Amino acid sequence: MGYSVKDIDELASIHEGIVKLAGAGLGVESFGLQALDLPPRFEHYPEHDHADDGQEEVYVVLRGSADCEVGGEHLSLSPGRMLRVASGTKRRFEPGAEGVRILAIGCIPGGSYERPDDFRLAVQS
Repeated sequence: MGYSVKDIDELASIHEGIVKLAGAGLGVESFGLQALDLPPRFEHYPEHDHADDGQEEVYVVLRGSADCEVGGEHLSLSPGRMLRVASGTKRRFEPGAEGVRILAIGCIPGGSYERPDDFRLAVQS
């Protein structure tokens, strides 16, 4: 089939429902795609970068708000705001009082995407 349609809330998820496996659920093969549902004042989103795998990411806030530390700078993100982060740049999100839903899109510039094992759908028997 040449298309797929899914509701974010019906996607398979990991990390206690916080990471929705959008790319795997839709059958996307050329880039990473996750929906992140971070609850209000969630403090466990890890500071990280993608220096090891070279992946750059774009984050789009769909609802709620978050403060983000990126490359040592503080940014406030609200619905409709987009943030691109280079692979070697550290980033960390802190959701606001109402939590935040973020669409995360990633790929390696000039390279090919390979979905990490923990972001693959479990095989049903």
